[in-house]
Amino acid sequence: MLTVMDMRMLTMMVAGQQGMKMLGSKFCTVESAIPIFTVLRTNGASPSTPLSPVTEVGSKVQKFKVGDKVGVGCMVGACHSCDSCKNDLENYCPKVILTYNSIYYDGTMTYGGYSDHMVATERYVVRIPDNLPLDACAPLLCAGITTYRPLRYFGLDKPGLNLGVVGLGGLGHVAVKFAKAFGLKVTVISTSPRKKKEAIEHLGADSFLISTDPNEMQAAMGTLDGIIGTVSAVHSLLPLLGLLKSHGKLVLVGAPEKPFELPAFPLLMGRKIVAGSNIGGMKETQEMIDFAGKHNITADIEVIPADYVNTAMERLAKADVKYRFVIDIGNTLKAA
Repeated sequence: MLTVMDMRMLTMMVAGQQGMKMLGSKFCTVESAIPIFTVLRTNGASPSTPLSPVTEVGSKVQKFKVGDKVGVGCMVGACHSCDSCKNDLENYCPKVILTYNSIYYDGTMTYGGYSDHMVATERYVVRIPDNLPLDACAPLLCAGITTYRPLRYFGLDKPGLNLGVVGLGGLGHVAVKFAKAFGLKVTVISTSPRKKKEAIEHLGADSFLISTDPNEMQAAMGTLDGIIGTVSAVHSLLPLLGLLKSHGKLVLVGAPEKPFELPAFPLLMGRKIVAGSNIGGMKETQEMIDFAGKHNITADIEVIPADYVNTAMERLAKADVKYRFVIDIGNTLKAA
């Protein structure tokens, strides 16, 4: 549950637990992309998005009350004075404090959803719609805003537009759901033919394109208004640029380990754009979660206990999850 403490501080505490007045997490996510697994192994940095009800509120808190269903996204602090912060884009602040594996204002480490209690100011707390379950909603505070925001910012949210989604994993499957809710015609682009049935019958994509099939790729040349690239595996941009119409936009939200080769000629001839996007500010995140509530959008998840994390990481390395692991911290994390 959640408690809001001194001034504008919010605290969530897991039901039935005693101790510090801090923000406690009931559910948090384990990222399902292979590169995130690699980062976890090397330096422990991973987004985690804790959700829980409110248990206490501080004297100056205005947005929340005891019992509200809330969550904390990928960040818990920033400088609040730079241009990005002034424009509600805390995610681009050079001093942004991430929810996990960052140093907080008081010098302590942030542990995010992997802790049983946690503190955040109300600026970084998101109200969760009553119709969204906490477990299936948790990944939206990371994967959801990562895919929702570029659709909105780059104008790829207009009904009838043709959108390509590269990759059908933790990010890709949420991108398809948001795109369909916007009224777009969605083509999933994948190297895995076995995902075609899932993409069309379960997620509602309009078509499926095998990126390794030259005939399919040739037939689809110049048909897409935009593409959201969600994969973090090394891949070529040239075939994707060929799928775009003139003035089309390829927006990358996945981060391969090796640099891309970006050919200039296809960009010049079609006035095409290659861009990137990284989550969103807190105002945008609340907008996203409200939109998800209106359209009943959640992530496809597998809930696991805390002691299953090592096995989950092994499965992540094999891409063996549809599509996000969610750790039930509140019921399964044992006290030290």
